[in-house]
Amino acid sequence: MKTQQNWPELNFNQIQDTLETLHQWIQIVGKVGLKTMSWQNHSWHVPPYVNSNGFTTNPIPYDGRIFQIDFDFKKHKLATKLYIT
Repeated sequence: MKTQQNWPELNFNQIQDTLETLHQWIQIVGKVGLKTMSWQNHSWHVPPYVNSNGFTTNPIPYDGRIFQIDFDFKKHKLATKLYIT
């Protein structure tokens, strides 16, 4: 038997500051992608991608290295991953 789970009510007035801050952080991370990656039509190289913990970028090449930026909403952190090449 399936049970129906309702989504929690979101009160915009209570979370407005959080949403505005998150929006600005996402813009900053997007600008990093714009500055460091080769241009692709419609800026397809810079959007945040949904993952199991929040948002992530594509791997970003810079100065001979590759890194990725993750918004971890479970841990409430912004983290970077550096890939060994």
